[in-house]
Amino acid sequence: MILVDPPTWPGHGRLWSHLVSDDSLDELHTFAAAVGIPVRGFERDHYDVPVEMYDRVIAAGAVPVTSREVVRRLSAAGLRKRKRRRGAGPARS
Repeated sequence: MILVDPPTWPGHGRLWSHLVSDDSLDELHTFAAAVGIPVRGFERDHYDVPVEMYDRVIAAGAVPVTSREVVRRLSAAGLRKRKRRRGAGPARS
């Protein structure tokens, strides 16, 4: 299932949402391409979606959920990839 959290994350002078799949990254990439989200919007386990596209992704079938639910569902699916801290050692699988 494709999920999107509210556009509450500030950056580059606008607000952003996170678009995720709780099934697979293939499902996520396919959905993002279909709604016109550029590949450069992908970061580790989600696409950053500007506020201007929020209604479009919902109309295309993304289910609106809380940010907490996004993290919970990604983690439960084994798709969550945490951001590495600067100076940290090699990433672990």
